[in-house]
Amino acid sequence: MRRYGAVVGVKPEKVARYRELHAAVWPEVLAVIKRCQIQNYSIYFRTLADGRPYLFSYFEYVGDDFAADMALMIADPVTERWWAECVPCLELLPDRAPGEVWSPLAEVFHLD
Repeated sequence: MRRYGAVVGVKPEKVARYRELHAAVWPEVLAVIKRCQIQNYSIYFRTLADGRPYLFSYFEYVGDDFAADMALMIADPVTERWWAECVPCLELLPDRAPGEVWSPLAEVFHLD
């Protein structure tokens, strides 16, 4: 199992929409996440002292080929429609890698 953490901004005027979407995630999207070997997936919200809202995500990948599983997720048409709803709510970080939406975080500590 490998742990993943990532961060992304949220457009202030889209916070309510993002929360609304995630209060009722489409069942087909949840099934794809599980099929792609992701478990223990959480998204957290925080407005920092500068007033800008951010999301932090955490999940555990239990598969053997992360790139292949992510390719399956990207190719799924329902997930593509879901992202078309979610991504316009986000404020992508300026230093992200090309093609990235969520910017990965480096794990600096873990205790089981």
